Amino acid sequence: MQTTRRQFIQQLGFASTGIALGASLPFDSFAKSKLSLPRSTPEAQGVDSAGITAFINAIAQSKHEFHSLMILRHGQVVAEGWWAPYRAELKHTLYSMSKSFTSTAVGFAVNEGRLKTSDLVVSFFPNDLPATISENLAKLTVKDLLSMSVGQETEPMVRNEDNWAKAFLATPIKYKPGSVFLYNSIATYMCSAIVQKVTGQKIIDYLKPRLFDPLGIEGADWEEDSQGINTGGWGLRVRTEDLAKFGQLYLQEGVWNGKQLIPKAWVEEATTFKIQQPAPANPTRPNDQNDWLQGYCYQFWRCRHNAYRGDGAYGQYTIVMPDQDAVIAITSETSNMQGVLDLVWEHLLPAMKPQALPANTAANKVLKQQMAALALLPPKGGELRTNAAKISGKLFQIEPNALNVESVSLAYREGDSYQFVLKDQEGVHRVICGLEKWAFGETDLARPNLVTSQKLKFERIAKIAAAGTWKDPNTFEITLRYYESPHRNYIICHFEGDTVKVNFDNSINRMTGAKDKRPVLQGKTAV
Repeated sequence: MQTTRRQFIQQLGFASTGIALGASLPFDSFAKSKLSLPRSTPEAQGVDSAGITAFINAIAQSKHEFHSLMILRHGQVVAEGWWAPYRAELKHTLYSMSKSFTSTAVGFAVNEGRLKTSDLVVSFFPNDLPATISENLAKLTVKDLLSMSVGQETEPMVRNEDNWAKAFLATPIKYKPGSVFLYNSIATYMCSAIVQKVTGQKIIDYLKPRLFDPLGIEGADWEEDSQGINTGGWGLRVRTEDLAKFGQLYLQEGVWNGKQLIPKAWVEEATTFKIQQPAPANPTRPNDQNDWLQGYCYQFWRCRHNAYRGDGAYGQYTIVMPDQDAVIAITSETSNMQGVLDLVWEHLLPAMKPQALPANTAANKVLKQQMAALALLPPKGGELRTNAAKISGKLFQIEPNALNVESVSLAYREGDSYQFVLKDQEGVHRVICGLEKWAFGETDLARPNLVTSQKLKFERIAKIAAAGTWKDPNTFEITLRYYESPHRNYIICHFEGDTVKVNFDNSINRMTGAKDKRPVLQGKTAV
């Protein structure tokens, strides 16, 4: 659903925080900072505004939830938008889009003579090798890691291990390295570990002076394992414009502001076909229309239309289109990543013309209004708050449970908001939510669907926009939108007399139809 920016500001109560309705919002000033990409109109860069408008309309009619979009043509940003509460200055979890940055770190290390793609993986981990080194493990190279052709039958299960490299090396390699594709995020982790071995730096620190600083990428963070090695295959968070800059750097064959940051030869090596992913046994579409069957490179995918991309789970994309001299950066939450690409090819690709187009003031106005109106509205229940006063502030003692939750309460606050409090063995956790409006804050409430391993170091405190609504007279549902990630969590409290039942859910489950694995909490009013 969409609303105007003014309406959205009013719903969120920004005026009460000292930001007047007519003032520039933080992302407005961010977009004009000295570190930003240059801006232009679509028609000046040969892009039909109507095609972008059609793309936005198609998104609104789809099941894809977009969080941000940035379209570049000839190095100029011709359209950009964030679906509030997502904003330009906020980082976003990239999932496997992180892999393309890890590949770039390997490229820098190769260029500096610190390693070669032909180097044997076993040579970097003499203390982590299994007692018996198989012939295939002995032949495994850095190139095989980069191209997802390790030869393992299944991805190693290492995320609850203390030493991931040792667990990876102990996993049997059934096929000759380089011969069989298997998407393998731990292979990318091994690339990260190797770069750290040869440079003495985590890849996020190694990339800072070589990539992040020249591109003006600030504030990036990256998950790491218990040994202090960046996860490599996932876990990086940067802003949407940072993704756009990264794609533009590759489009420019490694050149930025007249300086060759990444060797041209590496850009070509990293983004050209290396291995084919096997086609599904029962394809739902012709293979030549499947963007996952165009070939894999070094942590990049080939696309249709001679394009290539980095991408991450649930809809994080950096799409590079050399034939059109264009880059498209997207963050989103979707269960159908191919569907997003289909919309790009259907609407944005034909909107890109060989030459500049005549100025189209009317179409530009429509597009600007459309981009300014992008928003994800808080949930609406429409129910009367029949029991709100009866349950407000009451403490419910929770029966013994696997989550070790001891008590919960829900209290009404002034300004049409509620405070949900959960106490467990780790302490007291609070969420303040607006009543059918977003309330911005932080929470340290556990996020099972966002944590990949107990052995990972991660930030427990997360930024949220939270809103609650009465689904019926007895049921209050809280939506927690983690707006530096693609996801939402839900807390559903059902009150009946002096009892409460608390269910948990998340947006991944609601997309896929899965059932949340967390137990239902049951409790009674405390004496």
